[in-house]
Amino acid sequence: MTHYIGPANPMHGQFKATASYQASHFAWQYGNGVGTITLNRPERKNPLTFDSYHELRTLFHGLRSSTDVKAVVVTGAGGNFCSGGDVHEIIGPLTRMTMPELLAFTRMTGDLIKAMRDCPQPVIGAIDGICAGAGAMMALACDLRLGTPSTKTAFLFTRVGLAGADMGACALLPRLIGQGRASELLFTGRAMSAPEGLAWGFFNALHEPSDVLPRAQALAAELAAGPTFAHGMTKTMLQQEWAMTIEQAVEAEAQAQAICMQTQDFRRAYEAFAAKQKPIFGGD
Repeated sequence: MTHYIGPANPMHGQFKATASYQASHFAWQYGNGVGTITLNRPERKNPLTFDSYHELRTLFHGLRSSTDVKAVVVTGAGGNFCSGGDVHEIIGPLTRMTMPELLAFTRMTGDLIKAMRDCPQPVIGAIDGICAGAGAMMALACDLRLGTPSTKTAFLFTRVGLAGADMGACALLPRLIGQGRASELLFTGRAMSAPEGLAWGFFNALHEPSDVLPRAQALAAELAAGPTFAHGMTKTMLQQEWAMTIEQAVEAEAQAQAICMQTQDFRRAYEAFAAKQKPIFGGD
């Protein structure tokens, strides 16, 4: 079983995600500059397979060179986000693999998270119901997360005999909710309730289940209508500055802002302000 094994960027920069992208292992919709990914195996609470992992990774890599997709929403069908790796289609086969095959798989799953963090578009999670395992990691990799009162988020790797260190969990989760809280969730595998997630900063807001996807898409459309080159710079700086000293970060931001000051969007904003109008950004 090696169809999911490939290089870090399987398309070597040749694939470009666009509005007309045709997905095979999840649903893809596009409108108002926003691409919406819907994990759509609702009868199983939207688990991931080898193929959907691979296609998601390829799509997010392709978004790095996209010119029409300005923001991305990730959600799940049928009242749940994602139950993690499919027990029968992933976990069972993993028990029969060799070490090189296992390492290829774990690197591929981690590369999905890196691709979500590296794409310049803001990624917004619309998260209802079950959000577990690899699904919780996909939610964590989003830039913003909207949940519902019934959302339950569990990093349940220890419950299947694995370390809580999976797909970057030990790096990303403490940065978001703090070391102590992250340690509890990663050691115990217990579900974080929606009110906990909101209070701890995992969720940016909670909405009713019928509202969470429209709210996420409206927020994504708002960001897509903004200075998208600058949004990409913001995302890059948020990602890179964790590894910098304060002095390095201040200098990096000075350079980043000077680059943004050369964009047409910066000029458009000034001209609109001078004319007492709302700026219309072009992303360049």
